[in-house]
Amino acid sequence: MVTLFIADLHLDPSRPQITELFEHYLASDEVRRADALYILGDLVEAWVGDDDDAELPERIATAIRSVRDAGVPVYFMPGNRDFLLGETFAQRAGLTLLEDGAVHDLYGRPTLLMHGDLLCTDDVAYQTVRQQVRTPQWKAQILAMPLEARRAFATKAREDSRAHTGTTQESIMDVNADAVQQALRHAGVTRLIHGHTHRPAVHALQLDDHRAERIVLGDWYEHGSVLKVTPSGAELHGLSVS
Repeated sequence: MVTLFIADLHLDPSRPQITELFEHYLASDEVRRADALYILGDLVEAWVGDDDDAELPERIATAIRSVRDAGVPVYFMPGNRDFLLGETFAQRAGLTLLEDGAVHDLYGRPTLLMHGDLLCTDDVAYQTVRQQVRTPQWKAQILAMPLEARRAFATKAREDSRAHTGTTQESIMDVNADAVQQALRHAGVTRLIHGHTHRPAVHALQLDDHRAERIVLGDWYEHGSVLKVTPSGAELHGLSVS
């Protein structure tokens, strides 16, 4: 019995070896025998819409659909890079979409699932932009643009993101401890799994009178990272590029 979690793959044509690693992993016995696979955001470097006719979205859909066809449910929670991913692609890939902050029972332990960016409350500039771009009106306006215009917009957004990251202290871009505690209390649970920060670790913490844990998923920039949750606990594992 095992449930698998991945996040922050940032799949992009410029890093074909990571796309191949993703496809290879999804075709593995470990995935095909899992109880479920969760992808907690930033599956791609940039998502410009479900109508994207590039090769990469089709490869992603094919790989995920094969997992679903093998009888393994695949859950997807949008991140800050792919929040425009919608029901059209989800149906094509066999994905079940999740709201950020969903609580799922993992072998008898309710667990809060988040992408993680909402917890980075010290990064005020980022949170302001996030609030603006997540409105239905903004999404509709962007998706109404021609595909090539959206691709150009995504390229500019990535450049702006790199500039922001390069001039912002790392501590500001990490999660805020109070935000983590508040999220756990609001959900009424003692375990949180998230990505976004690219700082894989299992953190023990005290939540009022209870022991709690925060598990951070790793990114896939140079190699893969997967969290394996079983009835006895949770462990992070790396995946090597062959």
